[in-house]
Amino acid sequence: MSFQPRRVLLISATIGEGHNATARAVEEAARQVWPGCEVVWLDALRTMGRWVPRAFNWIYVTNVETTPWLYDFFYDSLWRYRWFANASRRFVGAWCGPLLRREIRRIRPDLIVSTYPLGTAGLDWMRRRGELDMPVSAVVSDFAPHPFWVYPEADLHYVMSEASLRAMHRAEPDAVGAVSVPPVRSDFHPRDRAEARLGFGLPTTGFTALISCGALSFGAVERAVDAALRVDGLGRVLVVCGRNEALRERLLARGDPRLVPLGWVEDMPGLMACSDVVITNAGGATALEALACGRAVVMFEPIAGHGRANAELMADAGLAELCPREPELTARLRRWVADPQEVGEREERALKHCRSADFTEQVAALAGLTRHRGRRPLRAQDAFFVHATTPEVSQQTGAILQLEPSLESTHQWCEHLSRRIREHAPALPMLTRALVTRPGRRPQWSHETAIDPAEHLSCRELRPDHNLGEVAGEFFSTAVRTDRPPWELRLLHDPATGRATVLAKMHHALGDGLAVTSTLLRLLCDGDHPVSAAGTDGRPWRQRLPQLLRGLVGLATSAGSPSRAWTGRSTPERSFAQLSLPAATVRASARDHGVSSSALLLGLVAEALHRAMREERRGALFRVMVPRTARTGRGGAGTATPGNHTHTLSVDLPVGPMPLVWRLRAVADALAAPEHSGQPEAAGAVLAVLGLLPAPVHKWVVRRVYGHRFFSAVVSVMPGRRRPSHIGGTRLSRVLPVLSLADGVGVAIGAIGWGEECGFGVTTDPGLAPDADVLTGHLRDAFDELQERR
Repeated sequence: MSFQPRRVLLISATIGEGHNATARAVEEAARQVWPGCEVVWLDALRTMGRWVPRAFNWIYVTNVETTPWLYDFFYDSLWRYRWFANASRRFVGAWCGPLLRREIRRIRPDLIVSTYPLGTAGLDWMRRRGELDMPVSAVVSDFAPHPFWVYPEADLHYVMSEASLRAMHRAEPDAVGAVSVPPVRSDFHPRDRAEARLGFGLPTTGFTALISCGALSFGAVERAVDAALRVDGLGRVLVVCGRNEALRERLLARGDPRLVPLGWVEDMPGLMACSDVVITNAGGATALEALACGRAVVMFEPIAGHGRANAELMADAGLAELCPREPELTARLRRWVADPQEVGEREERALKHCRSADFTEQVAALAGLTRHRGRRPLRAQDAFFVHATTPEVSQQTGAILQLEPSLESTHQWCEHLSRRIREHAPALPMLTRALVTRPGRRPQWSHETAIDPAEHLSCRELRPDHNLGEVAGEFFSTAVRTDRPPWELRLLHDPATGRATVLAKMHHALGDGLAVTSTLLRLLCDGDHPVSAAGTDGRPWRQRLPQLLRGLVGLATSAGSPSRAWTGRSTPERSFAQLSLPAATVRASARDHGVSSSALLLGLVAEALHRAMREERRGALFRVMVPRTARTGRGGAGTATPGNHTHTLSVDLPVGPMPLVWRLRAVADALAAPEHSGQPEAAGAVLAVLGLLPAPVHKWVVRRVYGHRFFSAVVSVMPGRRRPSHIGGTRLSRVLPVLSLADGVGVAIGAIGWGEECGFGVTTDPGLAPDADVLTGHLRDAFDELQERR
């Protein structure tokens, strides 16, 4: 149901009068459907700078009259080169958007309607930054919406015909549009022709042609006059010269009694009612007003660029006759003077189009628009994992959520989770993103407004012969589907014990492990779990630059893994295993040995790797990639925003023979070295720069740096949550991470502290490394040995 806006903002521009004429029609309708609402106008060009309106009008007139080839070239380039159109729109949006933002914050509207494309570009810029939570729409008065007219972040574009709607989707496939009747004021309506002529002091009989080419009256106006005056039987030619006084003087000097040159006309609806045909050259407001008055329209020598496109589209829609040259216009007028019935058929066609809907009702519908989010290119850090995906190695991250026993049945659990998805998923941006990939193009996110639980949740009751580990392994071994938002849940319920387990997997491009955990909390758990934006390093660039340069040097000098253990050609087989350790004991052991909990867990991993590789003796160092969060917000897993906000450390774990306690200290030192050298910041900067490369080059680079040439395992220690969480009133007792491998890398290990336990998840490629059970066994043994020495 639409609300009644108290304040409506119209964004137009004075470049000619067409955009303002459309805005006046919207204002009239708004005041009719929302009595008492305040309507505020903004001139987009004036907002962009005091000098801009005069400069843009001069450029427009000069291009149309003096250098039409240049305007054609620009217009054609918008259609031919997508990169050029996108770059032009981004430039204008970045120019106009910040200036509009200041005015919009001052006006505080409830509804925004733009009738000028550069204004819509600024609104799109603001929407991409998460602003403007009120409905935003555009009324495209041109019959041919070009790429500068339509934007994916607008909630709706009103266009002029079905052909216009097709052109709109060609210009911007992600834009939302609907066909509108001509957006003109209500006084543009059919009137009695003879009565209107009497009002203007014109003879009531005789065929009358009206030539009107906008407020500036440029283009082939005089050639149109010449072509019309050649027609015998044509009673008179009315010419609206608008603000072009020089043109009016020239036409008056002709002295032809059939020629009636007019200056600025206030009563254009009445003047159009006097005519049998309206001749124009741009297909903008004048053509729309003529259609609304039920008059036949001729497009003569359309101006360059959008004028020609408008004329062709109007002709294709059967709403105008296109006459590119004088002989065609003369022939058309002769035919219509001789056959008034054909003119009547044109008039009926125009009236049928204009009466297909009510413009007032269409304006009223704008207040009830739902938020539309257009496709967005992935951040470089997120696109990284799209490019890193191979047929053998899918890039997805997941978790196993184990709950305490309850009396709920499998059906009740399934119904509860389905309801949570239905109610909560649409409000979680991470779960409404669908991945759009096209060969040679940057991957994009599209927004799905409706989330069907059946597409994302499957439920399975475990029988006595089922093995939970095997069922979970089958789930995580299958790549998440990308023909919908790429995330899946599976409920496993054991009626014999009452235990429920939720398996979750998401494409790694959606977010890092912290974002996944946070989203699962908000989706499934009871209570509120607010999420704050990811923070950034607030230090000025001057302070960060030295550390960044040191990090770049460190990255360059550390290229190449010192060990080739457990690397090679990836296979599609996967082995999964999990391990839980008492979190309090882990923290106490870390304090006893003077290291952080993260260093202790990594030390246990190093010990497990040493014991598993003891027979191979592949060297004393084993390089692992350790993702570290770049988020600065507090609150742990409940405060993560979507996306991958991590830096990676390249850490050489000591896996040669040494006492376990020495290994812990060596790991702590190894972990601190890249932190102090600025390597994480440098890695983040490199990822961002890679995102500027063309998509094929970006993909090529990612495939060569994210793999066994540079490291031999992925190990992630994620911050967790100590406070207990509940799903449907049942305590969530354990969270176990499930990480994806990299191409040619045989081991990935994740750890997270949750409540009273610290959970390990181990993934291996059995063709390259030992089974996951072997590593988890060594992890357990190393931890037990550490406790015996306390």
